[in-house]
Amino acid sequence: MDDKVVPELTVDDKIVAEVTIPENVAKELLLVSNSSSLETAFEKLIELAKEEGGRLDLSSKNVVTTVLHLCQSLSSISYRQLLLSSLKVLRNLCAGEIRNQNEFLQQRGVEIVVDVITSVGLTPDPDCMIIRVGLQLLGNYSVGGGERQCDVWYQLFPHKFLKIARVRSREICDPLCMVIYTCCDGTDGLLTDLCSEQGFPILIEILRTASAVDLKEVWLKLLLSKLCIEGSYISSIFFKLHSFPSIQNNGVVTHATDQFVIEQPYLLSILSEIVNDQIEHIIVSHDFALSIFGILKSAFVVVDFSIRGKSDLPVGFAPIDVLGYSLTILRDICASDHMTSSKEESSKDVMDVLVSSGLIEFLLNLLWDLEPPTTIRKAMKQDQITEGIISSSFRCCPYQGFRRDIVSIIGNCAYRRRYVQDEIRDKNGILLLLQQCVIDEDNPFLREWGIWCVRNLLEGNAENQGAITDLELQGTVDVPELVGLGLRVEVDPVTRRTKLLTSNLDLASQNPFCQLPLSLVTAKIFPKITQSLPEPETEDDTRKPQASL
Repeated sequence: MDDKVVPELTVDDKIVAEVTIPENVAKELLLVSNSSSLETAFEKLIELAKEEGGRLDLSSKNVVTTVLHLCQSLSSISYRQLLLSSLKVLRNLCAGEIRNQNEFLQQRGVEIVVDVITSVGLTPDPDCMIIRVGLQLLGNYSVGGGERQCDVWYQLFPHKFLKIARVRSREICDPLCMVIYTCCDGTDGLLTDLCSEQGFPILIEILRTASAVDLKEVWLKLLLSKLCIEGSYISSIFFKLHSFPSIQNNGVVTHATDQFVIEQPYLLSILSEIVNDQIEHIIVSHDFALSIFGILKSAFVVVDFSIRGKSDLPVGFAPIDVLGYSLTILRDICASDHMTSSKEESSKDVMDVLVSSGLIEFLLNLLWDLEPPTTIRKAMKQDQITEGIISSSFRCCPYQGFRRDIVSIIGNCAYRRRYVQDEIRDKNGILLLLQQCVIDEDNPFLREWGIWCVRNLLEGNAENQGAITDLELQGTVDVPELVGLGLRVEVDPVTRRTKLLTSNLDLASQNPFCQLPLSLVTAKIFPKITQSLPEPETEDDTRKPQASL
């Protein structure tokens, strides 16, 4: 049996005086780091292993094996600081250095680290730093692929993953997503495990934790992008977040949609950010696009449109936020004219699939039922239509920007798509969309989006241009804001609906906004980003996106 030595330590927390470690382990660590105390040895090793050259140099000195032996001899909460320092050294050593990863594999490092995480970290009062650094280590190791991914996965899936996911901690949630993502990346079998009945509870708990701590970091986004946007699991994940069970009717599964829970709009808000940030690069599955459209229709049934919203998203009321984030996702999906689906699906464009599923008709019906924009409401004669009539006859915008978001989707769909332009004309939507070319206090930038939409309706479409030319102006009301655009408000004496008319066909040329390329008239200027992974973790803070490897 190895002789024992009492290490010379200065630590933040109390360690019992009886702490001893094998003498050969202590000597190896002191020698390789040229230190006189273990505390100094760990500090030097942690810093050395942050650099590629340092990791390479240490790979020839069996440091991984030595530190793993130390972890085995100190698997108790009493030695918390020593264990944390050991995990940090191992984490940094396994960051992209294949020889250290191989040594970690040969020494059954995953089993040792998982034991530390469960016995020291997952106590009734969880030690978030032990769990965090341990997960970072396993994530760095599993990036090596193949055998390493399975090595980590089968030590943790499903029960240990689930137990970790239930710890409501920002510090733990993102590295947990890192481990799961790196394990599943390129391994379809493990991805299938994750999206099984055993795996879904893990994802649900991750989203509940992320929602509780407002986590929107890089690894969570990468995981959700793979599962929901590129994959086909958005509906399963979304409705499993629901607090009410599914209902089985004659073999057909439906979902109770009489209300939503806060995690559902949270999930959609993250997906909206992903699609928005990666508009020029992202590959959207048909299933994702159609599922979002389905979620939009489900939310429409639930939302109360009798109350005019006073704030932008998020409003803090789940059904309205689900409605709004569904619209913003669809807006950005439809904002790229080169978007393609995955290779496994047909060559049909994602936007074509949405339009053929009734998206344009649904959105036009939403607009028809909305009360007029504020500019038009203020211009109406009181003896024609009163505020009381408006409130009882039309739907209100449940949040600020609702009308704008509808118009933006239609405008993006109509961009250089003749069949969409024709469908809008056939459904009597041209006058309706002309009505959106005004300032609306409840919908910032509605005017710009409305003009963009009309510009796209008229571009290269003689029939649509002729439809505007043939309009007969009758019973018009002049409005200062509209005169500048060459527009007038008309109130139909029979239906009492308002119409916005123009006698100027060159509407698009009047506003330079309409001349911008498509990518610049969406909600923001979209930066180019790479699809590469963040760097392996060698710092305690993993919340900042890293450069590619």
